[in-house]
Amino acid sequence: MKEYTIRVKAGKKIKELREKYGFTQEELAEKADIDYKYLQRVEGKKPPNLKIETLAKIAKALKTTPAKLL
Repeated sequence: MKEYTIRVKAGKKIKELREKYGFTQEELAEKADIDYKYLQRVEGKKPPNLKIETLAKIAKALKTTPAKLL
């Protein structure tokens, strides 16, 4: 259950920062070079497992570190 909680918290943090910077999901997905449908799932209620590489791409697009998204 802990892994699921971590994924939900990461998704909420990603959404919070995305909105802070005024990005749409499509814009952030483009900046992070990921599919925006995947980003929707990451920010959703049942987020998928995130690869560290994907987390790093999102963090870079949000000008932060992967650790701060967790």
